[in-house]
Amino acid sequence: MPKQSTKMSGLQCLASENIWFDKHSYDEAEKCFYEGANGPSTQSSSHGGGDQELVSRMKSMEVENHTLHKVVAEMRAALQKLELRVATLEKSPAGVPSPKAVPVNAAPVKQVQNGGDEDFDDDDDMDLFGSDEDDEEAERLKQERLDAYAAKKSKKPALIAKSSLLLDVKPWDDETDMAKLEECVRSVQMDGLLWGASKLVPVGYGIKKLQITCVVEDDKVGTDILEEELTKFEDFIQSVDVAAFNKI
Repeated sequence: MPKQSTKMSGLQCLASENIWFDKHSYDEAEKCFYEGANGPSTQSSSHGGGDQELVSRMKSMEVENHTLHKVVAEMRAALQKLELRVATLEKSPAGVPSPKAVPVNAAPVKQVQNGGDEDFDDDDDMDLFGSDEDDEEAERLKQERLDAYAAKKSKKPALIAKSSLLLDVKPWDDETDMAKLEECVRSVQMDGLLWGASKLVPVGYGIKKLQITCVVEDDKVGTDILEEELTKFEDFIQSVDVAAFNKI
């Protein structure tokens, strides 16, 4: 009985004390006290240092970005100038002098034109003396050159114009002696006429015509005269045609 009463008194004592039930409140108060006395905790310090490093990196990136934008703008301007210069060179024709060189070459010409009247007056005054003698000398030299040219030309042989003819000589029928016909043709002789090769060409129905070549000098033998002389052999030759005519 005394032992049981002793236990009951201990529980009653603990029930009357509230410190054990509010322990977390005291722990929090103690933590706040030490933080106030020693400054912020290590975790807070490390977090603040990370924020400062991040801000520093962002500022550095902004500066670098600004620099890159500036370099890109300069390169773009240089590229535009280069494209403009290439387009100008492609439009300008090759071999044409630059505009700066034109006034330099043209300046003396303008100066001569401005003073042209005075120069002409001076020339007229100088031509008044000795003009007759100069004209006579020039005329004499000109005549000598003409005479020399005429003499040289007369020594050259004159060019003789010639032509090559191909004649078709047709008989009356198939009973005509073609060997006799060719003999008659070649018997025609003229100055400037030279007979060439010949052959017999079938026409039809057993009839053959004589094709014969000749070379004539154009000034001496004409085709009309030649045909007229050949058709005189009317017993053998019906007609004469010029199949080909070529200048030599």
